[in-house]
Amino acid sequence: MMFLNYVIWGAWYVTLGTYLTQTLKFTGTQAGAVFGTAALSCMISPFFVGLIADRFFAAERVLAALHLIGAVLLYLVAGAKTFGEVYGLLLAYCLCYFPTHALTNSLTLRNITNVAGQFPLIRVFATIGWIVIGLVVGFMAIEASATPFLIASGCSVVMALFSLTLPHTPPSAKGQPSSWRTILGLDALVMLKERDYAVFVIASVLACIPLTFYFSFTNAYLNEAGVANAAGKMTLGQASEVGMMLLMPFLYKKWNLKTILLLGLLAWSVRYMLLAFGNAGTLVSFFYIAILLHGVCYDFFFMTGQLYTDQEAPAHLRITAQGFIQFLTYGVGMFLGSILSGVVVDLFSTGSGATLTRDWRSFWMTSSIGAFAIFLLVAMVFQSKKKVETQKELAVTGD
Repeated sequence: MMFLNYVIWGAWYVTLGTYLTQTLKFTGTQAGAVFGTAALSCMISPFFVGLIADRFFAAERVLAALHLIGAVLLYLVAGAKTFGEVYGLLLAYCLCYFPTHALTNSLTLRNITNVAGQFPLIRVFATIGWIVIGLVVGFMAIEASATPFLIASGCSVVMALFSLTLPHTPPSAKGQPSSWRTILGLDALVMLKERDYAVFVIASVLACIPLTFYFSFTNAYLNEAGVANAAGKMTLGQASEVGMMLLMPFLYKKWNLKTILLLGLLAWSVRYMLLAFGNAGTLVSFFYIAILLHGVCYDFFFMTGQLYTDQEAPAHLRITAQGFIQFLTYGVGMFLGSILSGVVVDLFSTGSGATLTRDWRSFWMTSSIGAFAIFLLVAMVFQSKKKVETQKELAVTGD
């Protein structure tokens, strides 16, 4: 499940910026807006899908339906040429796809007993899927074409059928009274009463702004810098994530949440600085190190945050809680980041057409400084000494 779900995403997402700017000739602002469709969908759909999976339909059936609809939309995106067509179709697709992150996380967490020990070993297959499809796309040299959308469409059909074979995960809150507060996902707001979790949420939203700078424009930057097979080389980041995920169960026992979160944020700041000063010649090692830091960057902050959220959420709200954190991070944070990244790219660009040049160093240093500011915020305000729990203390009801 994790493997296929991330093959679909990785097929088109990494090379999207290159396709939009080099092939369709979109401006940085337009490309940023298209990337923002993913974030918009994370703000609109996860709570409603979480409600459906929590109260009405089994999670695996919701997954199957979303991926089947998504397959059709991806096929249509491959043929779109104008900004309006690409934006509208990709927004519709993202409304179907991104809720599957919360659903797959929650389905996994409801079917395991040792969260800290088992979840990283399952989630690692998502990373392996991302690596495999990245290598395929890079090997085929199709980074600037629409073919990745067609590959993702075919994989979505496979995922829809496979979802029906997953463990039956019925709605845990079926039959319980609902209200507009529940429908809108506002029940999860109760978690913000815990001060440190509220600080974590704020830091997560802010961290997703510079994060989006990386996801939106790294592939385009490396291609422009003259790095061959950029998509394939970027999978080294996911390879490092695999190794780091295997270490996470041990690190959760050794270090507390604050230490892990701070190391993740610091790694983001260092990564952007390396991108700013690297080149495809004598300093190409800076690019490799920046890519390889992905394991620390992602696992230490974002994957740990998913487990922290599950740990803090009441048992009957775990799907809604995953949707809640996705709304704030992949939604609000990445939407702001998508828009700002496009604006900043254009801000540091001069000329047009064949004379277009971009000041990538200033672009990446802006990200580095932003990530370091968030590091300082968490260092000074987040007080919790908790660790990620190695065993669930509360039984999940409804199974």
